[in-house]
Amino acid sequence: MDAINRYSMIYLRYILVFVILCSSWTSSIFAQINAEQVLRVGRNTLYLEDYVLSIQYFNQVIAAKPTLAQPYFYRAIAKISLDDYRGAEKDASTAIKYNPFITNAYEVRGVARQNLGKLKEAIEDYTTALEQLPENKGILFNKAMAEEELKDYDAAEATYATLLGAYPNYDNGYVGHAKLRLAKGDTISAVADLDKALELNKNSTNAYVLRADIAIQSSRDFKTALDDMNEAIKLQPQYAGFYINRAFLRYNLDDYFGAMADYDYAIQLDPLNTAALFNRGLLRAEVHDNNKAIDDFSKVLDLESDNYKALYNRAILYKEIADYKNSVADLNRVIEAFPSFSGAYFARSENLRMMGDMASAERDYKRSMALAKQPVSDDGNRDENSSSADVVNESQEAVAKRFTSLLTIDNNVGAREEYNTAGIKGRVQDRNVAIEVEPMFTLSYYVTTNEIKEMPYYIKEIDDLNSTRMLRFIVMVTNHEPQLSDEEAIARHFASIEYYNSYIATHQPRAIDYFGRAMDFFTLRNYQAALTDLDRAIELTPDFTLAYMLRAVVKLRNAETERLSGESKTEPGLRDFGAQGAKMLASTVMADIDKVIELSPRMAFAHYNKGNVLVSLGDYTSAISAYTKAIELKADLGEAYYNRGYLYLMLGNKDAGIADLSKAGELGIVPSYNLLKRMTR
Repeated sequence: MDAINRYSMIYLRYILVFVILCSSWTSSIFAQINAEQVLRVGRNTLYLEDYVLSIQYFNQVIAAKPTLAQPYFYRAIAKISLDDYRGAEKDASTAIKYNPFITNAYEVRGVARQNLGKLKEAIEDYTTALEQLPENKGILFNKAMAEEELKDYDAAEATYATLLGAYPNYDNGYVGHAKLRLAKGDTISAVADLDKALELNKNSTNAYVLRADIAIQSSRDFKTALDDMNEAIKLQPQYAGFYINRAFLRYNLDDYFGAMADYDYAIQLDPLNTAALFNRGLLRAEVHDNNKAIDDFSKVLDLESDNYKALYNRAILYKEIADYKNSVADLNRVIEAFPSFSGAYFARSENLRMMGDMASAERDYKRSMALAKQPVSDDGNRDENSSSADVVNESQEAVAKRFTSLLTIDNNVGAREEYNTAGIKGRVQDRNVAIEVEPMFTLSYYVTTNEIKEMPYYIKEIDDLNSTRMLRFIVMVTNHEPQLSDEEAIARHFASIEYYNSYIATHQPRAIDYFGRAMDFFTLRNYQAALTDLDRAIELTPDFTLAYMLRAVVKLRNAETERLSGESKTEPGLRDFGAQGAKMLASTVMADIDKVIELSPRMAFAHYNKGNVLVSLGDYTSAISAYTKAIELKADLGEAYYNRGYLYLMLGNKDAGIADLSKAGELGIVPSYNLLKRMTR
């Protein structure tokens, strides 16, 4: 059960409270600047579960005092809370490097390693921590859980004995001990432990869930199990897995309506939950709601393209609605993966017979009958019940395939959201967000700010331009422009255009005036007019770096606007503008970006934008090189880490991809945590 397996996360809260109460031992370290104040704010933010924001505060302390252990330690806790276990392990290790006497850092690293499957290393960390805190409840509990996962049952039994000897009223200790006894096959003692846990704490969700599981497995007592699951749901009504479990129980008690309602609600809570979608598909098929069942299995296959159970069930349903062609297509894939599956040949023979291909149908029928007489062998066929360890050792092809399947998910979040305090608080990795590269950087008079990025990025050329005071507004750089909905602001830009019209008509033409008017046109989404003015500005001043930078973006926006307005027959994205159109557009856009790099070779954003154009063209290797160059020039460019990590995952390089996503999240790119979770679960 997920709820049981995540016990090791519970005690981070105690770690945090302990360190906050003991903050006196850190105060003497900070004698200068505001490091102590920033660290305190970060701790408070972490305690309030603003994990992403707290990381930004700890980043500031680390930048000011890079050899100080505490900010790495706190940042490790925040990263664990965001399921970034690799990043947490690295930060905890750094904290230990700079101060090996922070006992709790060993516990944090142990939790991270335990979630990464590094059980021996986790146990070593817990053991080290227990040398200083021999009766720490959380460390003892985590160590016992790790020992049980490692199947070192004697060691786990000894650790539980120490734990429950020191804390005889600790309910979760009895739940963990029950899990150990189940692993050893002692069901009766396990139930006794769970009864004891509930006697101590009637709100022990884990005890109800595990006791329900025992009732199902040992005696098929669905009614008793249902009573326990009802209690668990009362305590944790937002956990989708509990509704899936209860739906199974209701189904076995012939409550079809209740089971369907539970699956519907589970999917409402977690739209990407393949177990809920698959089971609802089976239930819909059973009541002959075939089209909706097909829809559920199709969604499962969008998420897990090699889920052959869903594929086979969808094939059977296609046959039921006389869609023989799609049924055969699904069965072809099933047979390719499971060549000894007689049922697939039989189903395909019936489809082929209905399609009039009698010879092929007869051949499949004979093959089905022959296989049915033989014992089924897996002869190398894929095991669908792969463990988490198998996921860790995925091949590059498997990683790339799984990442690609994520990109095909129908997302119920239409436009990309602008992040605000509410949007970034808590476990942001659980949100259903679109998976796509971060967009190109452009010049803008407006930026979307939040608590993660309060200020826009700095570019020397922009600072130089603003210092001349020759423009009517302040120029900034961003890759997330807000929508301009303020009528007064819009009116100001129309007035600004009128000003430039009058000025240009009565004065000697200057590049800055055309650039200023182009910025107003760009702000008002008049890309064709902006492009004309930028051409003129560059004609007057051929080394106008920012004009080239803006023109590259304007060219893309203008092409897309023409497509949407029907003035062009092209499709969205460089790769979709038709082969010739894509080549021409990419060539002219890339020419402007290369000119920016020529004029300002150390502008990281130009290399980043080049990477984005290369991504659109499908040249991922070159794009990775461009993002790498951007990172070399600007080590805190989180968007470059995110996009490079995205590409690494697309190409199947899981380790490099996760490392980059971890760094991107650390630098405030919120979608990193969502993608991290979906690629590591």
